[in-house]
Amino acid sequence: MNSEDVILKIQDLEKTYPNGVQALKGVSFDVKKGEFLVVIGLSGSGKSTLLRCINHLHEPTGGKIELNGKDITHVHGGDLKRLRQSVAMIFQHFNLVERHTVLKNVLTGALSRTNTLSSMLGFFSAEDRQMALEYLKLVGIAPKANYRAGQLSGGQQQRVAIARALTQKPEILLADEPVASLDPATCHTVMDHLKKINEDLGLTIICNLHFLSLVRQYATRVIALRGGELVFNGSPKDITNEWFEKIYGEGAKEVHVN
Repeated sequence: MNSEDVILKIQDLEKTYPNGVQALKGVSFDVKKGEFLVVIGLSGSGKSTLLRCINHLHEPTGGKIELNGKDITHVHGGDLKRLRQSVAMIFQHFNLVERHTVLKNVLTGALSRTNTLSSMLGFFSAEDRQMALEYLKLVGIAPKANYRAGQLSGGQQQRVAIARALTQKPEILLADEPVASLDPATCHTVMDHLKKINEDLGLTIICNLHFLSLVRQYATRVIALRGGELVFNGSPKDITNEWFEKIYGEGAKEVHVN
């Protein structure tokens, strides 16, 4: 991988929680600009911890993280705010304010670029409003802009969360189990929109997923964690039955999402 193409570099990353649990044990990998990188592994393998260390919802306890060649392993104050703008995140549970409109929820992604008084009063520029509507259109939910978020289905709410993240104008989008709460048909709708964003906007996406059938359909590259350690780094096509057992354990059976 050409070093000029690398947007994110993870070196010997470690995370030990106060209770002594070591969630990440010297994890190292690079992420190329424009990749759709999927992270797989059993529950408790360190997938969510990895993403949360990248955007500093959790503080790493060892190793190094670089974004565009800049060390972001330990950032605070204004640097942390800028990092959270550059590295947006969506979650399994959509974290929307259900009583607010879809548009207002999406506009909160622009708060990091809004002055304090405007943020407190909920004032946004015409440019931000237009951008929010464009992203709602991109994820196929613009007609719902003036609905309360709580009126939407789970899949629709997740698409609102994606539009909100895009309004931050990030360089990387982290998606932590974005379809785990959704039914199979809705899974593909959300994943299709993420792939479209990846391809049309060239946005780098790092996504945690459980189902290998989704991984094979959407990922450009896969890394696998087991017990906090990196055990696979390669193409989805290279995950054979032998690799599947190494990642998920002997006797594990693959579940398909059609």
